[in-house]
Amino acid sequence: MNLLQTIEKEEIARVQRKSGTPNFGPGDTLRVNVKVVEVSVEEKTGKVKTRERVQGYEGVCIARSGHGLNENFTVRKISYGEGVERVFPIHSPLVDSIDVVRRGEVRRAKLYYLRGRQGKSARITERQEKAEAAAEA
Repeated sequence: MNLLQTIEKEEIARVQRKSGTPNFGPGDTLRVNVKVVEVSVEEKTGKVKTRERVQGYEGVCIARSGHGLNENFTVRKISYGEGVERVFPIHSPLVDSIDVVRRGEVRRAKLYYLRGRQGKSARITERQEKAEAAAEA
């Protein structure tokens, strides 16, 4: 293993201890809380003010790509009747937290076919956990 890989491994371990991202995959509905920095200039004094807030982005994870520190995921949501996709790096300092709202059952790694669908055909069925089925039996 070369020096670059060892440094990357150490950095991943440090970042994961801090963030604690959940396990998720394509088809899962996620709520990604993103830090948004707003910069404004006061007219009278000319001072620069920065304000940081957390904004939620909820949608379906349609892809995960990359590995290590460069891993990212794509979230798609419908906003005012228009499909919006956003790519988030998993280990970014701007991603505050990732919450899994519901788990979807899919048979693909990339769900790009959802781009051409609307309404009922764009729905993803919820994954039934095996533990629930064993408890009922």
